[in-house]
Amino acid sequence: MAAKAGEGLRNLSVSETKTTNGKVNGTGGVENGEVDHGDSDDEKEDEGGAAEGVAEGAKKKKKRKPKKKKAAGGGAKAQSSPPRVVLSSLFPNGQYPEGEIVEYRNENSFRTTNEEKRHLDRMNNDFLTDYRHGAEIHRQVRQWAQQSIKPGQTLTEIAEGIEDSVRALTGHQGLEEGDNLKGGMGFPTGLSINHCAAHYTPNAGNKTVLQKGDVMKVDFGVHVNGRIVDSAWTMTFDPVYDNLLAAVKDATNAGIREAGIDVRMSDIGAAIQEAMESYEVEIGGKSLPVKCIRNLNGHSIHHYSIHGDKSVPIVKGGDQTKMEEGETFAIETFGSTGKGYVRDDMETSHYAKRGDAPNVSLRISSARNLLNTITKNFGTLPFCRRYLDRLGQDKYLLGLNNLVSSGIVEAYPPLCDIKGSYTAQFEHTILLRPNVKEVVSRGDDF
Repeated sequence: MAAKAGEGLRNLSVSETKTTNGKVNGTGGVENGEVDHGDSDDEKEDEGGAAEGVAEGAKKKKKRKPKKKKAAGGGAKAQSSPPRVVLSSLFPNGQYPEGEIVEYRNENSFRTTNEEKRHLDRMNNDFLTDYRHGAEIHRQVRQWAQQSIKPGQTLTEIAEGIEDSVRALTGHQGLEEGDNLKGGMGFPTGLSINHCAAHYTPNAGNKTVLQKGDVMKVDFGVHVNGRIVDSAWTMTFDPVYDNLLAAVKDATNAGIREAGIDVRMSDIGAAIQEAMESYEVEIGGKSLPVKCIRNLNGHSIHHYSIHGDKSVPIVKGGDQTKMEEGETFAIETFGSTGKGYVRDDMETSHYAKRGDAPNVSLRISSARNLLNTITKNFGTLPFCRRYLDRLGQDKYLLGLNNLVSSGIVEAYPPLCDIKGSYTAQFEHTILLRPNVKEVVSRGDDF
């Protein structure tokens, strides 16, 4: 999710093991319905005299059948397509894949082997498990999305496919009161196209169709127990945009390399801008510089809050704020062939209840009722209008606008550069653990 300036991460880790044709019962039964009867077919000898025992009519020994190895347990061993297998069933021991581990550099290099820092890190076991759980869901869903998204699909079909998959893998459909707060979407599926850089997802009735010449940013979050993994990538279907994507991916990785404990935000922004603006892209016979969108930032992530109190600029500047031990950040960069500056545009779809919402008297009953629904189902997690539709809410726009004007709910309208330009985005979530930096959302794809 993009933070607007001045206004306010292994390929799919799915087991490649294929299931057998026969069913395996939950108690370790054998495959294909065959049952092992043990030694019941052992040698049987005729009980006549010893002389007759060697006669031609004596029965020959039968070979003992080797016992079949029992299966190690029932259940799915690989993810489905589309993803519908609850992730915890694929990792029954509760140990999810770690992200990319990066040792701290320079004056922080001591942290890697310091026993005190290692001890502090071990105390964060639940915190890490939730983040890695969410990150693996993100990787599995996005790999499916990267393979399945094609021109000709509606944006609604794409968004709902991603969101249905996330809910299935967390095991929380979010239809019962409070269920979404346990796990599910940490940020609505952004599908921002071409000059639109961020915060666009289709509202009800939207019939927009993805075209072959489009540049689409896919940005969604997954949360487990309020630990939000925020990651994004850009999809194109024409190689003419390859350099634009390469510039933004390189810039995001430069920001991740630079980020760390006690690092100043200004230094991260400078590294990102240097990487991004070393690229050019040729579109329609014109060579265009790739510019950082200077009023979009990365951001810190708090528990149940995707926008924390710190911003990570993507251009050089004078921000001397430092990253600190134990913090979580979304390192995201945006490149553009336009002006490199975005403005609010188009119909708003993204919202979130403010953590510091004022206690005001709401005179409109629909606003009071809607606030109760938002609080019980989303808390301070971002949501979109389709999520309210899904919960059976209707005729809520008046109440929603009243909550926004009262300062209780924050609206996040789409952010767009000039028409005719193209924008791209890449994003990862990083954990500044006491002894190492973990790019928890990293995959083999990006």
